[in-house]
Amino acid sequence: MHPLTPQLAARFMALTSSHLTREYPHKLDHVIDGPADVLPPAALHPIFHGSFDWHSCVHGWWQVLRLARLYPDLPEAAAVRDLAGQMLTAENFAAECAYLDRPSSRGFERPYGWAWALALHAEMVQHDAPWARHADAFAHAFAGRFAAFLPLQSYPIRTGTHFNSAFAMTLALDWAEAHDGTLAHLIAGRARDWYGQDRAAQAWEPGGDEFLSGTLCEALLMSRVLGTDFAGWFDAFLPDLALGAPATLFTPATVSDRSDGKIAHLDGLNLSRAWCWRSLAAALGEGHPASAPAQATAHAHLTAALPHIAGDYMGEHWLASFALLALIG
Repeated sequence: MHPLTPQLAARFMALTSSHLTREYPHKLDHVIDGPADVLPPAALHPIFHGSFDWHSCVHGWWQVLRLARLYPDLPEAAAVRDLAGQMLTAENFAAECAYLDRPSSRGFERPYGWAWALALHAEMVQHDAPWARHADAFAHAFAGRFAAFLPLQSYPIRTGTHFNSAFAMTLALDWAEAHDGTLAHLIAGRARDWYGQDRAAQAWEPGGDEFLSGTLCEALLMSRVLGTDFAGWFDAFLPDLALGAPATLFTPATVSDRSDGKIAHLDGLNLSRAWCWRSLAAALGEGHPASAPAQATAHAHLTAALPHIAGDYMGEHWLASFALLALIG
């Protein structure tokens, strides 16, 4: 498996820091209720107006803060800490929270951005910095959104884009297990309700603009929820893995045009699959017959995607975050 080296960490921090405050181009998720709501990104989001869109800016911050914590002596880590001191202020987080209070913001960034907001908070509180707890209210606002919405959602969303339920629930569960036991219990229950009886997954993927594997994200969530019962569920969910089937799960996606933002999602699919396969191998243990193929497939997907983290802004504004997921598990 590819290692996370100081050189790679420095490259990722420099790359992502270069666009965390880059306001344009920007793709807003914004409902306009009247003329007063027609505002530029930085006026709406004093922290998360860079990186082309709100959620990419959120997980870009998660990425650089994680790397700055893992490699604190790099010059790039010092630059990250300086930028955090300027941007991650209590006042700026209060403004981000105020945006959530707009009546038209109920579905804002649901559920992908919600999950990354929780992941960012989980990272921030591990830092010895004045801004470490500035996102507390911000995170709890999104936890409250999960708590209110999950009981209302009758069916999971399985598509491999921002709306995928399993991916968001995995990140949210990681946060909730440390910060909100009631939410963790709710997520685990919904996962069992939605996915507990799934068998013989067809894995009709990838779709042309997917950056998540609906199949593997589901399995990853269940690995977090089922504990010692996971291997039995997994064997029924993907019963033909020993035969190399479904073959699509083992085959890195082909990316035909990295200047097209939707097609460039497929580089992210390769990275997120690498993360899933690596994590599933660890959950299954070395004695499981799927463990070695899972590790080999993770390596193949990561090898296919890592050369393309930078080069066009359509991928460059977000791919390093998914590369970090794939590298650290």
